[in-house]
Amino acid sequence: MTGEVMIFLVLATIAIFGALVMLNASKVIHMLLALVLTFLSIAGLYVMLSAEFVAVVQVLIYSGAISIMMIFGIMLTKHHHDAKERTYRSSQRGWLVGVAMVLFFGIMYVLIEGVNFGATAPDLHVENTKQIGLSLYSHYVIPFELVSIVLLVAFIGAILLAKREEDTE
Repeated sequence: MTGEVMIFLVLATIAIFGALVMLNASKVIHMLLALVLTFLSIAGLYVMLSAEFVAVVQVLIYSGAISIMMIFGIMLTKHHHDAKERTYRSSQRGWLVGVAMVLFFGIMYVLIEGVNFGATAPDLHVENTKQIGLSLYSHYVIPFELVSIVLLVAFIGAILLAKREEDTE
């Protein structure tokens, strides 16, 4: 087992652990912290794939900005933490979900194992940031600008909704 495989297994385990904690946590802030852990481990996987630009964007956008927006949303909404008791039905549902996950991953392993990906591209990671920039600003300028406008409108809408809720109190 090489060091690369070990690092991949560690990062993949951390990502899966963070996702499971996020799904099973009872407090929203704990869910958000587990999600950040998952995002950071996925950024590490991107670094292993020689996609440094995508890894940095993953850390800046998802681990930073999206998490801050989620905290903003959590702070603006009213949460009443009610302790929910685990019942027999939820325990039974957990076992069913676990069996379905194992079955899904088994089927995916069998299907992916037989796929031939062809020859690897030797110069794929050479100047990948430059290739992304040239592609983004030459072929996808209009969608890039439209996404920025949609994000701006969503942010202004969130502020207006927060002000309107504040005025009614």
